[in-house]
Amino acid sequence: MTNLFKKGSALILSMATAAVLLAGCGGGGGASGGGGASGGTDVDPATLAFPLAEKAEINGLTNFPAGTESEPNNRTIFKRLEEKTNVHVNWKTIQSDQWGDKIQLEMSNVKTLPDFVFNAGFSDTDLLKYAKQGVILNLEDYIDKYMPNLQKVFEQAPEYRAMCTDADGHIWALPWIEQLGYEKTAIQTIDNMPFINKNWLDFLGLEMPTTVDEFEQVLIAFRDNAADLKKEFNIDGEIIPMSFIMNDGGQDPMSLVNGFGEGIGDPDKGRHIAVTDDKKVVCTATQEGFKKGLAYLHKLYEEKLIDPEAFTQEWSTYVAKGKSGRYGVCFSWDVANIAQVSMDDLIAGKSWVPLPMLQADTKNLTPGNGSFTSGFDRGRCVVTAVAKNPALVCAWLDQMYDPFQSPQNNWGTYGEDDDFDIFELGTNAAGEQMLKHCWLGNASPVEVREAEAVGGPLAILDSYYDKYVTCPDDAQYRLNWIKDIYTPDMHTKYVVPNVFMTTDDVKELSNLQADITKCINTAKSDWVMNGFTDADWDKLQSDLEAYQLPKFLSIYQKYIDEYYK
Repeated sequence: MTNLFKKGSALILSMATAAVLLAGCGGGGGASGGGGASGGTDVDPATLAFPLAEKAEINGLTNFPAGTESEPNNRTIFKRLEEKTNVHVNWKTIQSDQWGDKIQLEMSNVKTLPDFVFNAGFSDTDLLKYAKQGVILNLEDYIDKYMPNLQKVFEQAPEYRAMCTDADGHIWALPWIEQLGYEKTAIQTIDNMPFINKNWLDFLGLEMPTTVDEFEQVLIAFRDNAADLKKEFNIDGEIIPMSFIMNDGGQDPMSLVNGFGEGIGDPDKGRHIAVTDDKKVVCTATQEGFKKGLAYLHKLYEEKLIDPEAFTQEWSTYVAKGKSGRYGVCFSWDVANIAQVSMDDLIAGKSWVPLPMLQADTKNLTPGNGSFTSGFDRGRCVVTAVAKNPALVCAWLDQMYDPFQSPQNNWGTYGEDDDFDIFELGTNAAGEQMLKHCWLGNASPVEVREAEAVGGPLAILDSYYDKYVTCPDDAQYRLNWIKDIYTPDMHTKYVVPNVFMTTDDVKELSNLQADITKCINTAKSDWVMNGFTDADWDKLQSDLEAYQLPKFLSIYQKYIDEYYK
């Protein structure tokens, strides 16, 4: 307790000292009396044309994946950027798995603050906290004057500027934007995609199920023909008709319940909220479809069609059983994460295929919340109030939004000296230079990307594909699945958008969500395993009322009403 008190006192003293020192760094005051756009906005943009006539230096902080190059300036992407801009970046780096523990201490020490934090990944609460402390600059004036590439992104997709702007009209960070598809074709519309073992279907002479009753019969066939399946496919271990990890994002099985009741499903595993077609926020766990869907899953469990470990297993166990070929149905972002299957087979529709939405009372897929604007991180990069030349820093960071640069920062580059390149240089239909994804064979796309990419603030819009860059192969087949199999069944008009809330609302939602989510998740697991009565359902509703569910929903409703104006 004594050591903790001393550490807390030291941190408070450090932050107080920082506030005093930064008072002379920031300028015009921002949200909640915090940081501001300092006098750097009076720099003539013409003097910042790249490459600079004289070499300049700026200071940055970033992180790097374990086992990869720790010095950013040794990466090809940053070498080329220095040649292009004549700006040298003095980097300080932190290993990615240590970032969460160390970044807050870095931000509290004004004496060692860099000009910018490149791969910040700050939450809304972080941004507003640092803004109030005067540690970071608001950037809207810098964007308008020194960041033409980002301006073009905002002009093409104005919703992103709105999503970056707080309630007082300030932009505190530069975003990461990765569009793969758009609105109902976006790759994020469904994370817990259900996959079915096509080899088993074909061997048993079964058709792809289209209703919940047909799906149940397929699982029963997998169960009852376990001995034949094990022999035919040389499987070591017991056959598992269906497995998942309950309450675990992409591994959760609730995409199966979309067809019950109102057809809302449960697209948000963290908050359990959705938006109706009349723009009203509702809790999915209060809907008739949720109740009927869990009753259906319990029936499957009683019939021994569900992995008994599905409620307790960890990722490693889930994957190990999947790689052993024991699953008939599983859930994940990409089945290649779970099953032993090649990209060639996935593209050809062999071995494993997505399970379409099943007809129950209706047929619908409610897209994931925030998915219509695709991949987005509001707090990817901040400029600190100690930056001596924030105009130069912002002009340099704007290079990351060049449509030819952003794909390289995000995925990797070309012309490397190692065994693999993410890209090769080619031309588009107009004969202009374009980045073409290389075929990686058996190499892990994640490992190759981590070795070459630098991340940071960037934007890849859906309109860039086949103009500046090709779509990644491992994303393209998933996009095709969504467009062909799932988009036609997305009858829902709206999703909860990614909005920038106030600190008070974020804190209140966080406090309320802890109890609400725990209550719902506990019921999900318990009821699928053990069943439930109408009295149990009524108790869940009364418990949610006691945990102030109406207040929780009203906060989201306020922002959604404003967003859709």
